[in-house]
Amino acid sequence: MIKRILVLGTISIAAVFAQNAGGGRGRGGAPPAPAEPGTAKERQLWAYDVKPVPNYVPPKTAWGDPDLQGIWPINHLIAVPLTRPKEYGDRLYRTDKEFASLTARARGTGPVPDRDYPDRLMRQLSLIVDPADGQFPELTPYGKNLQEEMKGSYKPGQTVFDGIDDFAAWDRCITRGMPVSMEPRNYNNGIRIMQSPGYVTILLEMAHEARIIPINGAPPLDSQIKEYLGESRGHWEGNTLVVETTNFNGLVGETSAGVPGSPRPLEPESPNMKITERFKRVAPDTIEFTMKVEDPTVLATGSYTVAYPMYLDNKYQMFEYACHEGNTAIRNYIETSRYERTHPKDAKK
Repeated sequence: MIKRILVLGTISIAAVFAQNAGGGRGRGGAPPAPAEPGTAKERQLWAYDVKPVPNYVPPKTAWGDPDLQGIWPINHLIAVPLTRPKEYGDRLYRTDKEFASLTARARGTGPVPDRDYPDRLMRQLSLIVDPADGQFPELTPYGKNLQEEMKGSYKPGQTVFDGIDDFAAWDRCITRGMPVSMEPRNYNNGIRIMQSPGYVTILLEMAHEARIIPINGAPPLDSQIKEYLGESRGHWEGNTLVVETTNFNGLVGETSAGVPGSPRPLEPESPNMKITERFKRVAPDTIEFTMKVEDPTVLATGSYTVAYPMYLDNKYQMFEYACHEGNTAIRNYIETSRYERTHPKDAKK
């Protein structure tokens, strides 16, 4: 069997070392209770047990838009799985007793840590908040067929690699795609929001993505134009930035093994997917973020929703994501696969 090869060229080594130095990034402030979902009692169970800023009005940019600018890394979500452990049922937050027993653990091992550190403990039990049980939806029959056709180094049982089409976009350093790009990884979790008149740009540390979002009423692209990250259009609803994204090419996936707590290594998406994100600044250091993913072509229930708080940390250092440089993983997989098939006796040793 092919052994997974760690290629240092696929990781920004300097970033990993720098972001693990000192055991994580501490910050002042504490997360407020989310407005939704959950009962009033559940909303009191966030880490640090603080109240949200009442009637908070965010600052404005020079041209009058609510100001979301800054660095909003999501390291605090590393230990919050995408799907909820089933023993918690419909409960989104840990109880006081469960939270008291929770301890922070450094998971980096060896000279090159395998993950960054969560910088605060969270009571939230899953990123998925809808459906209520926090589970990823079952796939439609068509979705299951798409899943069978997906290829990549993370696909269980795949041993034949003959060309680039046998690899996923993530293997090839192209993109994590959406919605995965707005979900945590085990490192490089920086997210920077920049604004200019008529535009919002979301810069992602992982895979060096730059999502440029018109908020100036620009018409949508023709439906025939498809992109890995889709095409986004934004608008303001009061102090909430609403971003709607369509025109996906369907060549990535709705989850991947790189998302902690993903139900399976590969989950398909279709070109019919639509994602609606909401960014609402509810305190000087806090944004409430929700992301509804609609894809009835592949999801039996049609949709699911991810939600989490984002915390301001302008001291966070975003590093170059050097994936292509020195990356021999694709070649190594192909050479190893071909050798195993032409020298089966050697491969079994």
